[in-house]
Amino acid sequence: MPELKLLSKEAIPAAMARVERYRLLNEPEQAESICLDILRCDADNQEAVIALLLAITDQFANGTGPRVSEARELLPKLRDEYERAYYAGIISERRARALLNQGGPGSGFIAYEWFRDAMICYEKAEVFRPPGNDDAILRWNTCARFLMRHPHLAPGQEENLEPLLLE
Repeated sequence: MPELKLLSKEAIPAAMARVERYRLLNEPEQAESICLDILRCDADNQEAVIALLLAITDQFANGTGPRVSEARELLPKLRDEYERAYYAGIISERRARALLNQGGPGSGFIAYEWFRDAMICYEKAEVFRPPGNDDAILRWNTCARFLMRHPHLAPGQEENLEPLLLE
């Protein structure tokens, strides 16, 4: 098994630029790998933690299975309470969109719940937002408009769990 090579601290800024480039090129696996290299070298690099979280969520829709728990495990590594709430919302919103794209029975109801969770996270982030940063409000409004345009997305119906009467 090959042993991973260690990135130098001086290379981190250029590596972060590559992360952004790979994300823009829709190559999240490449971006993820670079983020992991940066975090091996600088475990507390907040920019790399956020980029890694985003690279993981970029992969929600590619059919390799949701990696929600992996993305959520990164949240406690964020020092800022605003960022923890905001990126928790990003995770939920991207999961909702991935579910809708994949389709299937009940996906609309489940996606609705993910959207609502995202909106709750954005509301929490709004409380902690720095002056002039309305990103959480913009994301909340995006989710709200999406739900308004797609009224078929609604809370799941309570199942009627009456016992079967056997004769």
